[in-house]
Amino acid sequence: MTDTHDTIALAQHIAQHHAQLQIGQPLSPAETALPADAQLPQAQAAALQGSRMLGFIEADAQCVALAWQHQTQRLGQFDPLQWPDQAVDFQMPAWPRQNAFAPCPRTLGLYAVLPNSDWVARMAQAHVPTLQLRFKSDKPAEVATEVRAAVKAVESTGALLFINDHWQHAIDAGAYGVHLGQEDLDSADLSAIRKAGLRLGLSTHGYAEMMRADALSPSYIAMGAVFPTTLKNMPTPPQGLGRLGAYAKLMQGHSLVAIGGIDEARFADVQSTGVGSIAVVRALVAATDPEATARELMQLLAG
Repeated sequence: MTDTHDTIALAQHIAQHHAQLQIGQPLSPAETALPADAQLPQAQAAALQGSRMLGFIEADAQCVALAWQHQTQRLGQFDPLQWPDQAVDFQMPAWPRQNAFAPCPRTLGLYAVLPNSDWVARMAQAHVPTLQLRFKSDKPAEVATEVRAAVKAVESTGALLFINDHWQHAIDAGAYGVHLGQEDLDSADLSAIRKAGLRLGLSTHGYAEMMRADALSPSYIAMGAVFPTTLKNMPTPPQGLGRLGAYAKLMQGHSLVAIGGIDEARFADVQSTGVGSIAVVRALVAATDPEATARELMQLLAG
C-alpha cells in the first residue's frame, strides 16, 4: 500500500520540476489521485499522478508511470527529477529488429505534405528531399491515378515519396513508402507493405501511440501536433516543444519527423529538440512563392 500524503507530495514535486511538459492548467491532487493508485508501488503512483497534473492523457500517464517504476528498479532508487527517457525503461526492444520495415535516412530533412500530384511534381523539382501525397478522395480510380502520377513525378529527382493512407495503391505504383495514422493500423495490411519493400511512417500523438508505433519497427515516426493546427482534428492538444524534446530523446533509435503548426519562425526551436525532419503543409502550399519558401526552409534545416 502507498502512503497517500507522501505520494501526493512526490507527484507535486514531479509536476513542478517538469513544468516544461505542462499542457493546459495544472490539475490539483484531488483531480489526479484515484483510489486505485494506492495499490501501486509509490514510485509508479507518484509518477502517474504527477503526469496527470501535467495534463498527460491517461494512456500516456500510465506509460510514463510504468517506465518510472522500471527506472526506479534499474537505478535502485526513485528520482523524481529524472524524467524517464531510456528505451529500456519503456521496454522497447533493442535494434536491429527482425520485424523492422525497410529503413529510410535518419535525417529526412524538409518533409512537404502535399494535396495532389501536381504539388508533388512542383516540390520535387524544387529539390525538397521528402514528400508526402495526402490526396483525399473516396473514388479508387482517382486515387490510383494521383498515386501513379505522383510516383512518376519524383522519378530522377531524388525525392523520397510517401503515400498517405492509400497503401495498396502505393504498393501497386511502386512508391518509396507509405504513411499511416493510428486509425489506419487496424485495417492496413502491414505484412504486405513490408513484403513489398516499402518504407512505413507512422503518426503519433504521445507516449501510448509511440509505444504502439515502436512495436511495429517502422521506417520513421512522426510526432505531433507540435503546435496548434487547423488542418486536422487532432486527438490530443498540441504537444509543445518540451514534450517534443522528451519524445525525441526517448525515440532516438528511430528516424523522427516533427509535424503540426510549424512555420519558419519555429524551425530552429523544433530542430533543437533532436528531430531529423520537419514536416510542413500550410507553410508551403499557402506561400506566395512556394519554391522560394522551400529553399529558405531547407537552408534553415541545413544550419
